[in-house]
Amino acid sequence: MSPPRFPWAEAMTLGLGRLRLAPDRFWRLTLPELAAAARALQPATDAPMARGELAALMTRFPDAPPASSAD
Repeated sequence: MSPPRFPWAEAMTLGLGRLRLAPDRFWRLTLPELAAAARALQPATDAPMARGELAALMTRFPDAPPASSAD
């Protein structure tokens, strides 16, 4: 069984198309550099905010301005 082939078409689409690298710059990249560039284009995968975090923010920054004390 032969090892899987490297996805050169996808790598070139990323480097030359999405990143708009000049061909000479693309071919000088190392694979870890190309992988880091690919990760930078992906949306963040942070966990959604917990209910308690939202409640704390709503308390700290209410939608309505605080009532002013008039003398």
